Amino acid sequence: MPKQQKPIAFLYTFLLVTTLLICACKPTTTPTDEPTSPPPPTDTAIPEPVEKLIETPEPMADQIALTDGFEREVILPEPAQRIVSIAPSNTEILFAIGAGPQVVGRDEFSDYPPEAADITSVGSMYGDLNAENIIALEPDLILAAMINSPEHVQALEDLGLTVFVLPNPMGMDELYQILEMAGKLTGREIEVATLVEGLTVRVDTVFSKLVGAEPVKVYYEVDGTDPNAPWTIGTDTFQDVLIRIAGGENIAADVQGYVLFSLEELVARDPAVMIFSAGPWVTTTPESVSERPGWGDISAVANEEVYGIDANWIDRPGPRMVDALEAMAMILHPERFE
Repeated sequence: MPKQQKPIAFLYTFLLVTTLLICACKPTTTPTDEPTSPPPPTDTAIPEPVEKLIETPEPMADQIALTDGFEREVILPEPAQRIVSIAPSNTEILFAIGAGPQVVGRDEFSDYPPEAADITSVGSMYGDLNAENIIALEPDLILAAMINSPEHVQALEDLGLTVFVLPNPMGMDELYQILEMAGKLTGREIEVATLVEGLTVRVDTVFSKLVGAEPVKVYYEVDGTDPNAPWTIGTDTFQDVLIRIAGGENIAADVQGYVLFSLEELVARDPAVMIFSAGPWVTTTPESVSERPGWGDISAVANEEVYGIDANWIDRPGPRMVDALEAMAMILHPERFE
């Protein structure tokens, strides 16, 4: 080989060796695995769409719906907190069940309990109620009674006021139900339950003492201003109810409501006991009855069996009806209470 070709051959040899070394040192690459997808769901059914919750108005928990004495359904959104009572019996009931602080107005004749006198008067149930005063009190309930006229009730409703008429009780169970109505209207149901429990014990005591007692013929006088034509009561009155459950027999039970009786008819029916409602505005007394011409022929008068019972007990359909019941039962059957 000629001498000048040796460097070239050496260079070729060097490059070949270097290339082989580089290839030998280069790391061997392996293809990476393809990313795996999650396994398909076993349940291939299309899921039901989730129903959107729609807020529907539910009945208000405190809403009250009751049928009143005029057979009207009255609805309150919640127990009344500002009440105008337009009957004395209602005012007594409200205070008896602990709702006195909720009474913001009362009729002129509401005189019991004594603290009722401090409440604003809105007029007379027998005359004109002061609509302006009633509206100014901002009541959420007007509590009426059967003694209030339908015209009064309608006039108040025409003013946009809510009026509920408490019915008259035709028995002690009905009295309890009326108290429970008042309790629902005012949110005083717990207090009513306690009151009714106590009244029930007293009434049951009277009933137990009168078992087997013979009924006594009774004349109940509402108004004796004219002795020849006095007013009395027939059926469908709570006074008649009291007479019957107190062990009496109402001599006017064949008529209905409040009626005039002639003296002749009264003498013919000859009651053994006469009872009248006594009060500061009533002039009747046992002595005055004995002085009436022709009344001495009645057994009750001749035998001095004439008695007055507090008018607020016997003429107001409220809790004190039980007081009237106890008093009347003792009058008619004193031997059972010795």
